[in-house]
Amino acid sequence: MAIKRYIADADNTITNAFLEDLSTRATGSNMGASDILEVFTIYGQGSGSAGEGKSTEISRILIKFPVGNISEDRTNSLVPASGSVSFYLKMYNARHSQTTPRDFTLDVTPVNRAWQEGTGMDMNNYSDLVHDKPGSNWMSASSTAGWTIPGGDFYTGSWGLTASFDIGNEDVELDITELVEEWIGGDQLSNYGICLKFTSSQEPYFSSSAIAEDNGIAAAEHENGVLHNLTGSYKSYYTKKFFGRGTEFFYSRPAIEARWDSSTRDDRGQFYYSSSLAPPEENMNTLYLYNYVRGRLRNIPAIEDGNVYVDIYKPSNSSNEPSGTPLTQVVREASEICSGLFPATGGWVSTGIYSCSVGITGGTTPDTLLLDVWHGGDAGETYFTGTIYPKTLEASHYNPGGRYVTTMTNLRPIYSPRETARFRLHVREKDWSPTIYTKASKNIENTTIDSGSYRIFRITDELEVIPHNTGSDLATFLSFDVTGNYFDLEVALLEKDYAYGIGLAYYNGSIDSWVEQSETFKFRVE
Repeated sequence: MAIKRYIADADNTITNAFLEDLSTRATGSNMGASDILEVFTIYGQGSGSAGEGKSTEISRILIKFPVGNISEDRTNSLVPASGSVSFYLKMYNARHSQTTPRDFTLDVTPVNRAWQEGTGMDMNNYSDLVHDKPGSNWMSASSTAGWTIPGGDFYTGSWGLTASFDIGNEDVELDITELVEEWIGGDQLSNYGICLKFTSSQEPYFSSSAIAEDNGIAAAEHENGVLHNLTGSYKSYYTKKFFGRGTEFFYSRPAIEARWDSSTRDDRGQFYYSSSLAPPEENMNTLYLYNYVRGRLRNIPAIEDGNVYVDIYKPSNSSNEPSGTPLTQVVREASEICSGLFPATGGWVSTGIYSCSVGITGGTTPDTLLLDVWHGGDAGETYFTGTIYPKTLEASHYNPGGRYVTTMTNLRPIYSPRETARFRLHVREKDWSPTIYTKASKNIENTTIDSGSYRIFRITDELEVIPHNTGSDLATFLSFDVTGNYFDLEVALLEKDYAYGIGLAYYNGSIDSWVEQSETFKFRVE
């Protein structure tokens, strides 16, 4: 479960656009209940109107997210600590019949004071005025407080980001990790949301009389920061629209999306002896201990989130019990790979889960069975003894094709949006040809995919709801343990009463590429 979405909890469009008379401005209008958000800048439409000269009309977007929910999820270990998770602003283009601008940039700037969403809906005639009702507009942040600067008050400095558009109908997917982390920490910024607006070079607007006059523009030539009697190469950018939080389209709501690599790579089922064929890092095997108490993961009381220690033994001849002294291990100490040491030091991963990395040299006659003993140190209690069936790396005389057949062993026809589901895979090589003896006496061996990814799409229109995320975040990476590959999915990410498909892709090192698998696994959310 490496993706969580936090839908906006307030949004609004504010504007100083002209009304139909091209003289009166709609600075008092509110559009907080509209399902569309709009940003534009129009130059020269007021030319010839009384007192206006050539002037600009501007629209900006205010939007706020439930950062408190993110902070709470982090406290409850549902979202990783800072540095282990990325946050993305997700906003979706709303198609319309008006002119869409091309080749422009929007500033994404944190707001520095509280504001109210409001209940206005009229985005054509701007008839929904705030007056003494809750809501924000061009002049006021709320029914009781005006903006210090008309058009909104924003933090300055390094917090501003930009989103660029070439064609104009693109969605927004912007990394805002530093901003969200600052909101969570609250050291410098309070969470009042963000503003989307055209850049200063595309939006001829000054924040104060002093700035205007510093740029050689007389005070009489501007009003509320908007320039009048403009000359130069300004042009109009009309109009970019996004879906707001009130849209009927489930997947088009603005959101902050948290992504991180939550995959578990437990090498117990593919433990390899150290080999000169592999670089030092590839000779390490990661083992996991899962401490379930009455069906729930619990920390070991004597350890909590501290260290655990692991020794590797050969079994005795008569039983699968540890025998003799522990084997010499290759272990990772800090950032170094060291040999001649034992036990290995393991650590806490999450509630009830611990892991360690070890390497073992097989020698000329490697054992086919090893035992891993997890304990609390020199005189500590033994917590678990596991079995390992190690393998030996071998070079090949051919370049493998990497073709597989995949089944999903626990797929159900229906899932609830209130659950987190685990999907388990069974993978075998496509050209596997067992003998008659193998068919009669042995189950098909499960092949573990080291690098795999899943995606989710809606069956009815093939809308990709969760695309492959195999870049820096690895949010859709497959986990694996001794039984094979699996992944967890928070079903609430999916709109109910629809059928969905699961697609898989496996990385093929021989061609240095991800290969989409042919199978599709279908289910419904109800």
